[in-house]
Amino acid sequence: MRLLIPGIVAGLLCLNFAVSAAAAPFDDGLAAYDRGDYATALRVWRPLAELGDAAAQSNLGLMYDHGQGVPQDHARAMQWYRMAADQGDASAQFNLGLQYDCGGDMPQDYAEAVKWYREAASQGYPSAQANLGVMYHDGRGVPQDYAVAMQWYRKAAGQGFALAQFDLALMYYNSQGVIQDYGAAMQWYRKAADQGYALAQFNLALMYYNGQGVPQDYPEAVNWWRKAAGLGFAHAQFDLGVIFARGRGVPQDYVQAYMWFNLAAASSPVSDAEERSKAIRNRDLVAAQLSPEQIADAQRIPREWNPHKPKRSLQ
Repeated sequence: MRLLIPGIVAGLLCLNFAVSAAAAPFDDGLAAYDRGDYATALRVWRPLAELGDAAAQSNLGLMYDHGQGVPQDHARAMQWYRMAADQGDASAQFNLGLQYDCGGDMPQDYAEAVKWYREAASQGYPSAQANLGVMYHDGRGVPQDYAVAMQWYRKAAGQGFALAQFDLALMYYNSQGVIQDYGAAMQWYRKAADQGYALAQFNLALMYYNGQGVPQDYPEAVNWWRKAAGLGFAHAQFDLGVIFARGRGVPQDYVQAYMWFNLAAASSPVSDAEERSKAIRNRDLVAAQLSPEQIADAQRIPREWNPHKPKRSLQ
C-alpha cells in the first residue's frame, strides 16, 4: 500500500475568488454573475469600478482574468486588481499575489507575491493566510521557516479553511516545525476531510489502514477511501482496487477490484502516465480471475456511478 502523499502543500492551486458587497447596485451585478449573465454584471460593475468602488474593481479584474464577458486579458486584470488592492481590498490583494506567485503571462515574482499575500492575510483573509504559509514552507520569496508557516496555516485553519487544515496535518505528520504527532495530524485531516477535501480523506484512510494515531481499522479506512474515490480521486480508487483484490476490510471481490482499477485508470491525469499504467496492469491481472460476464458487470457499474464533484464557491 502506498505511503502518505509526500510534500503536497496545496496552497490554492492558482484559483481566484470574487468578493461580495452590501450595496444594492453591486448586488445586482453579483446576482447576474452568479447566474452566468456576465454582460449584465459588467454593465453594473464597470461604472462602479470607474467611480472607485474597490469590490467592483476586484471583480472586474476577476472577469478579465478568466475571460468572462470580455476577452481574457491578464494585463487588464492586473490593472483592476491593483486599483482595488491599493484601496485595501483583501480579495484583490490576494488575487494580485496569486498573479505574481503563479506567473503565466507575467514573470513570477515571489517577493511581490509574499507582499500582497501578507497584506490580505493581515486582514484575516484565509486564502492569503494559507498561501503565505505555503511561501514560508517552501522558502519562496522568504527564507524557509516551518514555524512561521505553521503560524499562518493555523490562522487559516482556525477559520475552517480546508486546504490550510490539510497542510497543518501534513506538518504534524512529517514533523516540520513541530514534534511529530499523529494524533494532531488525524485531527486536522478529519476537519478537512469532513469538508469534502479528497486529499485529506485519502490520507485519513491511510492512517486508519496503517494504524497511525488510531488503532488499525480496515473498515474505517475503506469508508474514507470511498469518500475520496467518490470525488474522482484516482489514488483512492486505486487503493480500493487493492483492498477488494486482497479482501482487507471488505470481502474479497474481484469484480469490485476490476471496477476500481478501471476507474483509477480513467481518472488518472494525463500527466500521471505511470499511475494510469499501474492501474491498467492491476485491472488486467484481476481480469484473469473473472468470466466475460463478470467483466461486463464490472464495466457496467462505473457507467451507472456518478462521482460527487465539489463545487467551487465564490468568497
